[in-house]
Amino acid sequence: MHNALALVAAANLDHGITQGFLAALCGGFVSFSLGLIGGGGSILAVPLILYVVGLHNPHLAIGTAALAVAANAFINIIPHARAGHVRWKAAFAFAASGVIGAAVGSTLGKLVDGQRLLTCFAGLMCFVAILMLRPRAATQSSSLLDQGGYPRLCGTGLGAGSLSGFFGIGGGFLVVPGLMFAGRMQIVEAIGTSLFAVGSFGLTTAINYSLSGDVDWSIAAEFVAGGIAGGWLGARMACRLARRRGALNLIFAAMIIAIAANMLYHAWRVHRG
Repeated sequence: MHNALALVAAANLDHGITQGFLAALCGGFVSFSLGLIGGGGSILAVPLILYVVGLHNPHLAIGTAALAVAANAFINIIPHARAGHVRWKAAFAFAASGVIGAAVGSTLGKLVDGQRLLTCFAGLMCFVAILMLRPRAATQSSSLLDQGGYPRLCGTGLGAGSLSGFFGIGGGFLVVPGLMFAGRMQIVEAIGTSLFAVGSFGLTTAINYSLSGDVDWSIAAEFVAGGIAGGWLGARMACRLARRRGALNLIFAAMIIAIAANMLYHAWRVHRG
């Protein structure tokens, strides 16, 4: 009996170590994405936590991912701020309205079946990717927004925050295009500025999910720990790619489409099973 209990304890310890290592590894990859394109955080984190780390409850994965991505976003904003890519006034205006939307959206999202939520999430990702691939005229720096800029930012922030909360995501893949549209920003500025909103939206969503017990705190901590180096590398690469017109847009869209296809495939398998 004693030997059996010891074997069970050892197996649980090995599983915990393996799961922690996988969470840290996934955190590094997710944080690299955040630093590089300002998005893809929860888009990557939710499926990775579900299918790699092994938290099989969609709502638990969403809540844990929201907390981890929020923390990584606030960490990753530091190198972008040092490079002068963060427009702080626009960031505060966008995030302030978006947090309200995230609180409402996350409350509604918890009421929807988890698998259906993931399928709708993948469809939205494909739509945004198509918008990002559309050719656009060069934009001016957002250091001086026009008179209609801040109302546009607040309205777009409210919409992005609502979708972010509903789908349980940091929302970078919504925030970056939103800032480019509403704030007339170059993509590298939108990426740096988006991290403040991503962190704010993710934290709001995580708090809401934690009230229902849908956050695994240890996995979130391991995710954040693994993400520190990844975010630094991503931010450095973003600075280099910003010199190549359209390169970041293409990477951003390609990553979203690839992940959406993977999520739809898993949803199809669950439906067939």
